[in-house]
Amino acid sequence: MSEIKTRPLDSDIDKFLESVEPEKKRADSKEIRKLFDSIVKEKPALWNNNMIGYGTFHYKSERSKQEGDWPLTAFSPRKQYIAVYIMSGVNHYADLLGKLGKFKISSGSCIYINKIEDINPDILKEIITASVADMKKKYNLSSSC
Repeated sequence: MSEIKTRPLDSDIDKFLESVEPEKKRADSKEIRKLFDSIVKEKPALWNNNMIGYGTFHYKSERSKQEGDWPLTAFSPRKQYIAVYIMSGVNHYADLLGKLGKFKISSGSCIYINKIEDINPDILKEIITASVADMKKKYNLSSSC
């Protein structure tokens, strides 16, 4: 069985965010962090793929022998966009996505945001809150967000 390479690090998130370029993406990433911090009570950690993850759950793949720990929710400033990870799957929140604003999604768990002005932060909070609650229920974790 292959080992999951994505793991939390003992690194300073603020220092990482200060290194994000360009300046606009750095500022937007800090705002996204404030949004996450305001609703997700689990302590964030910087993962080794430049993902800021909140909480963890242990999963076992139904299709392979792979298993590991993964954040309940996360975001990552990438070169082209800021990726917001909705681990329960973005398609579960189609009604909210219709109100979110300008974004792209993957077929799985990612919402791609170019800049924070393109979206409604209150709707993003609702999506994150619902996803974390759904993940905690699915994996039988503590219920407080």
